[in-house]
Amino acid sequence: MEMELDKISNLPGHVIDHILSNLSIREAVRTSVLSSKWRYKWATLPHLAFDNQCFSVSSQDHTIVKNKLVNIVDHVLLLHNGPIYKFKLSHRDVLGIPDIDRWILHLSRRSIKEFVLEIWKGQRYKMPSSLFSCHNLNHLELFNCLLKPPLAFKGFRSLKSLDLQHVTLAQDAFGSLISSCPLLERLTLMNFDGFTHLNIDAPNLQFFDIGGSFEDISFENTFCLTVISIGLYVNVGSDKRRAYSNSSNLLKFFVHLPHIRRLEVQSYFLKYLAVGIVPGKLPTPCVHLNYLSIRINFNDVEEVLTALCLLRSSPNLQELEVLARPEEQVATVTFTNCWEDDHWSCPFDQLRQVKIVGILGIKPELNFINFLLLATPVLETMSVKPASIHGGWELLKELLRFRRSSMQAEIIYLDP
Repeated sequence: MEMELDKISNLPGHVIDHILSNLSIREAVRTSVLSSKWRYKWATLPHLAFDNQCFSVSSQDHTIVKNKLVNIVDHVLLLHNGPIYKFKLSHRDVLGIPDIDRWILHLSRRSIKEFVLEIWKGQRYKMPSSLFSCHNLNHLELFNCLLKPPLAFKGFRSLKSLDLQHVTLAQDAFGSLISSCPLLERLTLMNFDGFTHLNIDAPNLQFFDIGGSFEDISFENTFCLTVISIGLYVNVGSDKRRAYSNSSNLLKFFVHLPHIRRLEVQSYFLKYLAVGIVPGKLPTPCVHLNYLSIRINFNDVEEVLTALCLLRSSPNLQELEVLARPEEQVATVTFTNCWEDDHWSCPFDQLRQVKIVGILGIKPELNFINFLLLATPVLETMSVKPASIHGGWELLKELLRFRRSSMQAEIIYLDP
């Protein structure tokens, strides 16, 4: 036993650091009993994570849980010796507590680089002004928080990754926050309020993931942006679509996205893109776009025309995913087949993989599938997953009847 303890004591410093970095705070502190060399080694950890693994408590009393967490964080920060590069607080049973302000103030004096705060219960937690003094931040992640940057705030000049979910932020504050982070590369926005017009001015942005209720979105200086996933959670009414009939959301959206490689159009965002004038093709094709995912109502002519414009403008598309919105797929008797004969004018010479999900087997959907099979000479697989088992056999028979321009194309029917 003594020999084993000696082996542990004599491990090289970098090995001990590696071991500690893979342990939770709770386990790391426990290593202090191994030997004198290990006693305070945990106190130099540069990455601190206080989550559900840092302590276990059987009580359902919120006060007991809160007090235990506060004692642990206070104890660790008091004894910590050295830089703290990453701090994460994410415990499922803890509400926003005033002690967080004190911890953030402490971290703002320690050159913190990564800060993650997730408040899983209760009201949105108002972030203290000391957060905006963390000038060395390169990653910021907030969940269920209210942000009000002070007037003297000049931005996070080193920030490369920003993840805001369930946050409240004023319209002007949002615009200035994004534009004052010149190195920003990754931006995630989910379920936000306080701002409805999204002006994304970020010259180094490469990845953008957004889902929420907003009225408008525009890009400026986003020529490095290559990956976009965007979902609009509110249905754009026909009255709003008529009001903007002389403009074009589709043209405005793509004008500052010359290098986009991957695009996911989720929820009702295709309906937003359909507002105003929909051209047959974009003025500048998306030559780098190789993956496209679209959620669509096949009975909405404007949406279909918008999807067709996107397809015509993506000559190098390799993967396509189409998700129907079955809740809106009410069969119509008089429907114009927008896809008819169009495969002759825009063959997809690179498209190899197609996934179609949530269809009911109505005529507009079948017209689209027929169009794709005729316009894809190198298609390898097309998987079709209907919304329900009702009419599945008839749908399968229809699929097998369609002609294909690709000799090796395989149609895969997936059970709903």
